[in-house]
Order: sequence, then structure tokens, then C-alpha cells
Amino acid sequence: MITNVSLVSVWVKDLDESLAFYTDVLGFEVGDDVQVAADFRWVTVKHPSQPELEVHLSTPSAPLPDYLIEAMRRAQDEGGLPGVGLKVDDCRKTYEELASKGVEFIQEPAERPYGVEALMRDNSGNWLVLVEPREFSQADFDGADLG
Repeated sequence: MITNVSLVSVWVKDLDESLAFYTDVLGFEVGDDVQVAADFRWVTVKHPSQPELEVHLSTPSAPLPDYLIEAMRRAQDEGGLPGVGLKVDDCRKTYEELASKGVEFIQEPAERPYGVEALMRDNSGNWLVLVEPREFSQADFDGADLG
């Protein structure tokens, strides 16, 4: 029986640079950092308030086929890969703090039916969404401008 989600993967360009971004900029902690084989390093980070969920930082590489590795790298360069959603207490304050650290934002904080949302990129081009959630219902979406 499945009991929870314990690991999600995010494609990154450089393990060291991404490890620094997720720890030094976003405040995650190092989980694992193990050289498993000559050409494979297992790196995870976790948030201090949710240590049971690890984010696996992985570079596009074998055993993926070459055409897929190249497609993933192009998507990273274009900054269009989905990443993870991050819950925040105060989206506007978090936006200001991260922007002052040089984080690239695609969308400034905006009111949404489900809360306040901002959209940023990590240093590998992955989209990360910051959400300050609030209670909502289906009716809150009627006529909502989500653009």
C-alpha cells in the first residue's frame, strides 16, 4: 500500500550550481549527495519543514536516449520545464526576498481564486510556482481572469 510521496525529480543543468541554488537561495537542506558511479551522482534536497519529501536534482543523461537528452537540454535552455509548487506564508514578501537574491520571475505576485501566486525560474530554467493559498470553491473561478 502506498503511504505517501517521498521523492520528486527536477531536471537541472549542473548539479553543483543547482544544489547551491536550492540550498543557499531557496533555503532547502542537502539530503543526499552521493557519487554512485563514475558518471552518476545522486543529489537530493529537502525543505526543513517537510523533510519526508525529497527533491531529486538530476541532469538529463543516460540511460535516457540521446534524442531525449537533447530535447530536455533545449527545453531547459528555453526555460519551459515544469518544476515544483512551493507553498509560502506571504507571496509578496517571498517574491521581494528572492528577487533581491537575483531570482528570475516570470510573473509577479497576483491574486488568484486559490490565493496569491508568483512564477519564477530556478537556475536551470524550471518553472517554480510560489503560492500563498487560501480557501476556494469552484464558484471562485467563474469569470476569473487567470492570464
